[in-house]
Amino acid sequence: MDVINDFLSALIPYAEWVMLFLVIGGGLYLVFYSRGIPYRYFRHAIGITAGKHDNPDDPGEVSHLQALSAAVAATVGLGNISGVAIAIYRGGPGVIFWIWLTAIIGMCIKFYSCSLAIIYRDQNAHGELQGGPMYYITKGIGQKARPLASFFCVAGLVGFLGVFTVNQFTQTFMEVVSPDNSIVHLGGTSANPQLYWKLIIGITLSIITSFVIFGGLQKIARVATAIVPFMVVLYFLAVLVVMVMNSGEILPSLKLIVTEAFNFNTAIEGGFWGIIILGVRRAVFSNESGLGSAPMYHGQSKTKEPVQEGLVAMLGPFIDTIIVCTLTAVVIILSGAYLEAESDGILMTLIAFKKSLFGFGDVLLMLIVSAFALSTLFTYSYYGVKCLSFLTNPKIGKYFNFYYVATITFAAVASVGLVINLIDLAYALMVIPNMLAVLYLAPKVNAEMKLYFKKLKNERS
Repeated sequence: MDVINDFLSALIPYAEWVMLFLVIGGGLYLVFYSRGIPYRYFRHAIGITAGKHDNPDDPGEVSHLQALSAAVAATVGLGNISGVAIAIYRGGPGVIFWIWLTAIIGMCIKFYSCSLAIIYRDQNAHGELQGGPMYYITKGIGQKARPLASFFCVAGLVGFLGVFTVNQFTQTFMEVVSPDNSIVHLGGTSANPQLYWKLIIGITLSIITSFVIFGGLQKIARVATAIVPFMVVLYFLAVLVVMVMNSGEILPSLKLIVTEAFNFNTAIEGGFWGIIILGVRRAVFSNESGLGSAPMYHGQSKTKEPVQEGLVAMLGPFIDTIIVCTLTAVVIILSGAYLEAESDGILMTLIAFKKSLFGFGDVLLMLIVSAFALSTLFTYSYYGVKCLSFLTNPKIGKYFNFYYVATITFAAVASVGLVINLIDLAYALMVIPNMLAVLYLAPKVNAEMKLYFKKLKNERS
């Protein structure tokens, strides 16, 4: 595994500059090209999500809320708890500022990409409506761009695995249940008792995930809609308690994030640009802006209005990154846990919660992480099914779930470094075809936006 990890590490520096150019550069272009109009309709987006503009006769499989819940379930997860800790561990508190900036830009990317998912959605061989990058690439640009869509799907067969989630959940479980490694020796006959318990965790997660993902999109959406609000509220309440108990440290923590963001003398690899690139990588991992995953869910929404779905999708990065990632970062910083952790991953967040919540915070975090992990595992499989279905057909596409379940056990025993490098590289490769298509087709969204907001203005007058 060390050889594979070294190979991936050598490729990532080349891919990350492409990601920086397309996500930040391309995203800023979309912000100016849209004249910031989508941001002005934030309140309207909330109304659409709440169902105020729903029409049950519109084509599609799921409601706006279900589509957003499923997309957020895939993004609000270990990336917000463990990913933030990894970012701070590797680049210091200042990385969070660049995660914020990427998320704000990412809101506009989500607006454009998910609007395109409705404009160019298509039917598969079973007559079911489908949306996503592969469809707006082939229908929007034309069949000549099919290799670009296929490239996205091939990268997605790796990028849309739940390996990071499983890896970090396993680390959390082992740390909380047996911080002194005493429980791992209960395996008795195992030559490597720690590996033995990791395998048990991986196999258990595989079985639980199987019960949901083989039920299809509607079952995934129902489960995600039930889990996501609960886990976000529980996590918010836990963080709120920590922040109230340490209220005097909140502003200094936020100030440290801003000042360290412009630390030109930082010692991290890559210097100042290293902080920015790390922030972009972790933000894309957290909210998946520019990745092309969210359009797959939002493309299934019951609506005839592309702009409506774009506005709903825009809420995703705000919930995922501006709210949840910030809460995690503040707790880690004000608790001083970022100065104590000796390794990557969720350990830093566990230290922060244990110190801040009467010594039992790590147990509470494990319960929250369990909900985050399961919701992410349930929803991510759908992306991979769509990628394989596009490359082959819907009947074969369903077999992705077997491959997906098998990789869960692998991820439980793999090193965190290998998992991060594998996913980061796959994400960077997926960003390339998706963002090229979104930038090329942006005028189509602007035309729809002009018509929609004109109609909305007439309805209100």
